[in-house]
Amino acid sequence: MLSIVIVNYNVKHFLEQTLLSVHKAIQGLDTEVFVVDNNSVDGSVELVESKFPWVKLIALKENTGFSRGNNVAIKRAKGNYILLLNPDTVLQEDTLKICLEFADQRENFGALGVRMIDGKGKFLPESKRGLPTPRRAFYKMCGLSSLLPKSKEFGGYHLKYLDEDKNHEVEVLSGAFMFMKRSVLDQVGLLDETFFMYGEDIDLSYRITQSGAKNFYCSDTTVIHYKGESTKKKSANYIKIFYQAMVIFANKHYSKKMAGSFATFINLAIWLRAILALCHGAFNRLVWPVLDFIAIYLGFLGIAKYWEKYNKFVLNFYPDSFYQIFVPIYIVVILITVFLSGGYDKPLSQKRLIRGALTGSVLLIAIYAFLPRDYRFSRAILGLGSAWAVLILPALRELVFFAKNKRFGANDQELLRIAIISLDKEYQRINSLLSQSQVKMDHCIWVNSSLEKAEGATGQIGQLDEIIDIFKINTIIFSAKDIDNSEIMGFMSQLADQNIQFKIVPEQSLFIIGSNSKNQPGELYTIDIKFDIAKTHIKRKKRILDITIGLLSLMLLPLLVFFKNGRTLVKNIPTVILGSKTIVSYTSAENASRLPKLKPGILSPMGNHQDISLLENINLAYARDYSVYKDLGLLSHWLFA
Repeated sequence: MLSIVIVNYNVKHFLEQTLLSVHKAIQGLDTEVFVVDNNSVDGSVELVESKFPWVKLIALKENTGFSRGNNVAIKRAKGNYILLLNPDTVLQEDTLKICLEFADQRENFGALGVRMIDGKGKFLPESKRGLPTPRRAFYKMCGLSSLLPKSKEFGGYHLKYLDEDKNHEVEVLSGAFMFMKRSVLDQVGLLDETFFMYGEDIDLSYRITQSGAKNFYCSDTTVIHYKGESTKKKSANYIKIFYQAMVIFANKHYSKKMAGSFATFINLAIWLRAILALCHGAFNRLVWPVLDFIAIYLGFLGIAKYWEKYNKFVLNFYPDSFYQIFVPIYIVVILITVFLSGGYDKPLSQKRLIRGALTGSVLLIAIYAFLPRDYRFSRAILGLGSAWAVLILPALRELVFFAKNKRFGANDQELLRIAIISLDKEYQRINSLLSQSQVKMDHCIWVNSSLEKAEGATGQIGQLDEIIDIFKINTIIFSAKDIDNSEIMGFMSQLADQNIQFKIVPEQSLFIIGSNSKNQPGELYTIDIKFDIAKTHIKRKKRILDITIGLLSLMLLPLLVFFKNGRTLVKNIPTVILGSKTIVSYTSAENASRLPKLKPGILSPMGNHQDISLLENINLAYARDYSVYKDLGLLSHWLFA
């Protein structure tokens, strides 16, 4: 008997997809499936209760962590084998059968992991790992393992020198998919609950090998793991948590002297990683502003020199201060407005870029009129230089884009060119979902998931490579009802290098699920919902609005105190200005758990609505279609109601 344990926390839609794939994989097998919910607020418990009655649900009243959550279920499990499975995975139909056969054929079997890929079809190196010795941990943290992956010395953490398409005996397995023999687990003990997050799988893997049993990497089957290592690896939080987990492991299993050396190595690696990340981040943030500054300055310089020669007829007509102080100030003003408009946000938006440059140009010309006469050098140069800035900024992006891609067309978000792989009925349903969601598409075509010709289909699945090439497809949506998970993963792995987004529509689901990177921290990607409030430039505008309203409120303090809601506003202004609150936020945090995060608000978009059933839809509409004018409207209505 096989016992499958899934610990879930606020990933309802991923969990649904996981359980649907598990249901296919357990057919014909003697199994039991546990879902341990760590007090989710996104409706996960209700989903399991209503849609998966065959699952043994354990609903905890608090988030106890990964280790304890698994242990609760393992203690109740009756299987000869135990599978720890993450709630953001997708199994092939024969994954469990392959694992059972693999385990039965190996002597001294302890545990196994499988070949895992992320949401873009790329192999996840954490599928097979070596023991984190001080040297290996140091190499990983400082980036040497990534630079020299095939080296046995430097690539030992993820064993990248071992062929991912072959089976191997390994030291450490990933807790995202960890298939274990129950008798071995009883011998070595359950997961160490000292590890709240990270390190528990390393600790358990090590204890298994110490018992004399063996850990294996099995390449005979593939599993999708959307989150990879569950968090952004460049974040300071990840480095901190990973460090703490490694120190716990070292203190537990290494000698005092070795554990001390381990901590020293890790600390050194963290500092090196932090410095590299800082330099990398600074370069990425400053490279375009610096290039823009140089390009605009050269334009101003050329225009000024031309104006001196052909209009003033005097060389060096303008003083050095004009070139050294005033022109740089002009440029800085333009670049600031470009920044505030979102021109430097990713992905690139030519529209925001041009809008920011135009705003800066208008602002400069307006300010110019109020400057003392001695500082008004030339309205013509200012106007022509500003026009040059508006033209050169998008042109520079197009040139860089052309140099990289050998074609023009740099812009913010490439329009989706979608291929839906399904049979006719599911194509109609998925296409309807896309239409209802108002997804911005260049085109959407139907690829028949069978090898037969079908009326209305652009082609069939055997022609997928040609279809991608001809129609420049950048997004593929698979119907899980019409195509096996194993076939889906085969296509994802095959096309992993083509920069294509992959989405899967679970059977009878209203969500189109996927993830574009193993480094993304468990975000739910639903192609049917785009949240304006999640955009960086929009968040910046909301913050600027909060500060502006806060400052105006302080200026109008004597007037506001005569209004009941005005007094409430005044009380909260300090927290708004400091950033711990915002003017408008969701009505309820529990009903907004899957929406982009916002600070607590003074008021909510609920307004005068009393029907609590509308709450979730109102929050969703606020996040999806946000604008600063919504906040202004809600605030004015609230103040004067």
